[in-house]
Amino acid sequence: MKVTIITDNTVYDKKLRSEWGFSALIEVENTPHPEPEQVRSRVKILFDTGASGEVLLYNMSKLNIDPKRIECVFISHDHWDHTGGLKDFLKLNDRVKLYVPQHFSSKLDVKEFIKVKESLKIYENVFSTGELMRIEQSLILKLDKGLVVIAGCSHPGVGNILKSASKFGKVFALIGGLHGFREFDLIKNLELVCATHCTQYKEEIKKLYPDKFVEGGSGKIIEID
Repeated sequence: MKVTIITDNTVYDKKLRSEWGFSALIEVENTPHPEPEQVRSRVKILFDTGASGEVLLYNMSKLNIDPKRIECVFISHDHWDHTGGLKDFLKLNDRVKLYVPQHFSSKLDVKEFIKVKESLKIYENVFSTGELMRIEQSLILKLDKGLVVIAGCSHPGVGNILKSASKFGKVFALIGGLHGFREFDLIKNLELVCATHCTQYKEEIKKLYPDKFVEGGSGKIIEID
């Protein structure tokens, strides 16, 4: 599994741009327990689109990410800093499956427009928590060692998100915005925490869990086997 942060409030790769917002490209195997000779299928998912198409597409170009090769767009919630680049992206690729929370305000012209209310299987190893607290869904990636949760802003609360994800297995990694999060004990058993975007208490998390903490920023790449 590979997570490439395309847009974040800070820059990790100096050739990229930052803005208040979040977007990431998720690449994950879509083949259940492949045999050695079996071709592995890898799906590309665009998680959120940042605040603007300008920064999203600029950073994608610098990262050699082709918008036309993305099969799926997953929108965590209907806030400008997560949907701002969506229309510009869709001008380049309207053949995607678009997953949005149940209370998403717009109807967009795409191949498949799916409003998500309950937890949902999207691909073989990819799930949505479902819309939590009538505002936000998070993405769940199932690996051999456990679950990786990708969150936009965590408006429903990190505890609620982790609880919802845990029905699919044990969570070992959390990546994304942790807005207002201060219940630090909730992440003490995780192996990896990459706190991005709107996280106010990033330094506190880093100080408490230096071995778990991973810096984010536009251009940061996280790979997990």
